[in-house]
Amino acid sequence: MKLGRYEILEELGQGAMGRVVRARDPLIDRPVAIKTVPIEQLQQEGRDAEARFLREAQSAGRLSHPNIVTIYDVGEADGSAYIAMEFLTGATLREVMDKGPMPLDLALETAQQMADALAFAHAHGVIHRDVKPANVMISGGQGRIKLTDFGIAHLANSDHTQAGQMLGSPRYMSPEQAMGRELDGRSDMFSLGAVLYEMLTGHYAFDGDNLPMIVYRVIHDTPVAAATLRPNLSAALCELLDRLLSKDPGARPDARTASEMLEALRAGTQPAPAAQTPRRHPRPFMLLAVLGGLIAVGTSILLLRPRPVEPPPPAAPVRLPPPTPAPVETETEPPVSEVPAASEPAAPVPAPVAPPHPPAPTAAPVGDAYLAGLDKKAVELRIRRTELLLEFTEQHPDVAQIDRQLEQLRDERRRYVRQLQRRATP
Repeated sequence: MKLGRYEILEELGQGAMGRVVRARDPLIDRPVAIKTVPIEQLQQEGRDAEARFLREAQSAGRLSHPNIVTIYDVGEADGSAYIAMEFLTGATLREVMDKGPMPLDLALETAQQMADALAFAHAHGVIHRDVKPANVMISGGQGRIKLTDFGIAHLANSDHTQAGQMLGSPRYMSPEQAMGRELDGRSDMFSLGAVLYEMLTGHYAFDGDNLPMIVYRVIHDTPVAAATLRPNLSAALCELLDRLLSKDPGARPDARTASEMLEALRAGTQPAPAAQTPRRHPRPFMLLAVLGGLIAVGTSILLLRPRPVEPPPPAAPVRLPPPTPAPVETETEPPVSEVPAASEPAAPVPAPVAPPHPPAPTAAPVGDAYLAGLDKKAVELRIRRTELLLEFTEQHPDVAQIDRQLEQLRDERRRYVRQLQRRATP
């Protein structure tokens, strides 16, 4: 069998978007892995599905890095779109993790290589969007990893932002991805944290009996402390895990910083603050002279400068709300509109509350029963929409009806909040 010029040797597996085969490129006599999808199937998936598939090759093909799979070719032949890539031997990280918690040094080294790959991709404007153990290949005798399957990656500066769509694997997706918001590289860092947590503990960071429960926990819950499941973990490593799994994207380290912290942890040292630089100590008499000068200058400044204005108190840190109350969601929050396919429709769960956000200008008073009811109803509608998408498509009439109801709820919420603000204005 042939696909274009490639000679098909065997099928390696089936995926949500098609199949992967091992083939031979006769032009240079080398083995390749080819990901194929029938064009007809792509057209059924949606108007942009074919473009998204080809964008995988265009995005990943720009990346030449030892920890990223190499893309050789892309094209269409015999009614299928295909991507020819580097053929890798070895096992997936998923297969290794299924055997239980990994040795500490191996887990840290694997995570560092993943962070290096993500740092390179992010620097070139590419977000992976589906970082998970099944997309990490461990090949070669030295444990070299390759990050694969940029199947839902997109260019950060692309006109197609995928805002409002939830793509990726639920247990490893970030809260902002679970809510269908626009993403950047910090979403990949949350996914890396979820993978590292599982490598160290042998447990999912976020799990549940059904898809809505998993998504709810990703958005709202904090995982069990890793040190509880593996007591010998250092405080510095636990702090890094907490930062990677923060619900606030701004609290997560970028990929380059995470790689440096993991390297320091592998060396058995505490990561140094970024602003700290080593200095050589001056001789004692020089130190005394400098201190004397500083004291004199400081005294003059204190005597001459005006009395400083008392600074405002720092803003209260964002805290996760308890699972029962329903805090007010921001007006700009887009609904979840696409969920990965599942074998069975997920059972509904109690309506989750909206995730924590920075306070919006139209934030409503805490404890307002009417607004709490509006927000609760909106969350219930989004969960129902998710359940419909598991079984049907966006063309289902109930999905369009739910979208209209969500828009009406947002309009009513804005109107009511403006009334409250006018009443509160003296």
